Order: sequence, then C-alpha cells, then structure tokens
Amino acid sequence: MVSHKSDDEVMNSLKTARGQIDGILKMIHEERYCIDISKQIFAVQSLLKKANMKILKDHMYSCVISAIKEGKGNEKIDEIVYILEKYIDRS
Repeated sequence: MVSHKSDDEVMNSLKTARGQIDGILKMIHEERYCIDISKQIFAVQSLLKKANMKILKDHMYSCVISAIKEGKGNEKIDEIVYILEKYIDRS
C-alpha cells in the first residue's frame, strides 16, 4: 500500500483546493459575481481531479500490481472499473 501522507503533489493540491473553497464561501457571502464564483469552483474541481488521478495512478502501480502478482488482480481491476464508471457518469 502506498502512503499518501508524504505525497507532496497530492497534499498540495488538496490544501490549495481547501483554501479555494474557503475563498468561494467568502465570495458567496460577499455576493460576488456569479461567473467569478463559478470559475473558482471549476478551479477547485480541477485540483481535486489532479489529486484523484495521482492517487489512482499510485494505486495501479502499487496495489494493483501487487494483487496481480498474488493472483488477486481481478478484484483490484474491478475497483478501478467502478471508479472509472463513477467518473464517466459525472462527465
């Protein structure tokens, strides 16, 4: 299993997204222009997507490969397919 605690790229993306969400809440409270708020929401979504893709990539290169070597790859592949189906349904 991969430790994501020490993954600077993932942690930075998520911390930045958290900061942007706080900013979005402030913008809403201040009744800022809707399009500006929407742009910030898209920026947060992009950061979350980036972090998620890094975590999934790490998962495939560690957990999935290990499971395949142990003869248990189908379960891990099914997990990836499930995540991809969720992603595709939201696009």
